[in-house]
Amino acid sequence: MSDVQLARRSERREREHAHARAAILAAARTVAARDGADALTLRGVAQEAGYAPAALYGYFKGRSDLVLALAAEDLAALARSLRATNGQTDFASAARTVLAQLGASRALADAVAALASRDAGAESERLLNGRMIAALRALSVAIGRPSDDRAAQRDTLVIAATLTGLALFSRSARLDALGFSQDELVDHLELRFANS
Repeated sequence: MSDVQLARRSERREREHAHARAAILAAARTVAARDGADALTLRGVAQEAGYAPAALYGYFKGRSDLVLALAAEDLAALARSLRATNGQTDFASAARTVLAQLGASRALADAVAALASRDAGAESERLLNGRMIAALRALSVAIGRPSDDRAAQRDTLVIAATLTGLALFSRSARLDALGFSQDELVDHLELRFANS
């Protein structure tokens, strides 16, 4: 077999692997939406995707890997949403975009537990970290604070952490119980960082 044929075969296998992985992730989203994220198991996802349960281990080390892959996709979607503004947005609009994406993503909240469990593979953690950095960079541009120095990077991280906390409080209805609205706190956050 020639080098060209070997290269084509390798490319075809990579495409097939990527297609199967995407189908598995889509099935995982379906299972999580239908049964709840807590019911997300490799066996359930395999059944939804039409694979044997053991076949999923060729794509994911376990449930934690699967959750991190879903979270990485959600971070990539967040970065795309923020980039779509081309920096032509204000702080509050960017913050609301982040809150909407975070509020819709159960995988991002579950990723924290997956990372803490130490069951995830190093590749999944690297992918998640890369997507998180891309989302933070997109956020820094969207809020008008390009992260070209350490102070700007710190501010962006504090803003992202605050928005993440707000999304979690809101998702669990704790924000309402405390008597605050997302809009009120976004406005307050904007004022805090407008002066720095």
